[in-house]
Amino acid sequence: MSIRIGNAPCSWGVEFAGDPRNPPWRRVLKENAEAGYRGIELGPVGFMPEDPAILAEALDEHALELIGGVVFRPFHDPAQWEDVMDGAQRTCKALVAHGARHLVLIDSISPRRAPTAGRAGEAEQMDPAEWAAFRDRIATIARMGAEDYGLTVGIHAHAAGFIDFEPELERLLQEVDETILKICFDTGHHSYAGYDPVAFMKRHIGRISYMHFKDTDPGVKADVIANRTGFYDACAKGIFCNLGDGEVDFPAVRQVLIEAGFDGWCTVEQDCDPEGPGSPADDTRANREYLESVGFNQ
Repeated sequence: MSIRIGNAPCSWGVEFAGDPRNPPWRRVLKENAEAGYRGIELGPVGFMPEDPAILAEALDEHALELIGGVVFRPFHDPAQWEDVMDGAQRTCKALVAHGARHLVLIDSISPRRAPTAGRAGEAEQMDPAEWAAFRDRIATIARMGAEDYGLTVGIHAHAAGFIDFEPELERLLQEVDETILKICFDTGHHSYAGYDPVAFMKRHIGRISYMHFKDTDPGVKADVIANRTGFYDACAKGIFCNLGDGEVDFPAVRQVLIEAGFDGWCTVEQDCDPEGPGSPADDTRANREYLESVGFNQ
């Protein structure tokens, strides 16, 4: 059994490939390696070079392994299917080119759900026909990733999308074949949604193939939920604090993983404002040091 700790470009505020506020991709690789990590996610496809030779040389320069990549696209919107498929195919090709394993699927933020992030009782639900089509779109991409590209595909619940709250995630898991869809479990988004990450892990550890480590500041969380603050504004306010400074019980998370014999990557994702205060390089180093302090050793 081996638990390895990686990081992701979103810890530098990289959410969308074309955002002019993004830091240079080479800087992200350099600072990630200098902070002591040995793996990194792809980030939104197009942020890092899609030419495999260019990216491979840079990964080798910093002794980094590419862990996986995220398709953060509007699965909820049938009119955006071409955009979803484009992001999925490009991400799959990039991952396979570098021997990465994990394809993560996230339904992106919907205006219909944004005001109720963290408010499960008020969130708009899809009608049966809309849900079935939504589920099938996720299953189509999952099957493509698993069967056509040989990747391990995980669904990731995300604030303000239509897979946000625990019942939605569990419904999807019941309706999509486990052979093509696992769980990429994000501790911070589960906490943001109002649920206990450790309790969920204990129930579903057999289907969790990949972990995202994120912590939530309980004071900021209460404020942004009460004020219906948008997700990116909540990030700017610091809802996702440094690991160990919030409410997620990482020693208990580790214990669940150890007892289950989890073997693989756990990736730090501290979503932040790319122009916000503080230093992503300092935060990534502090997060690694915290994880080491509670027993996560690379």
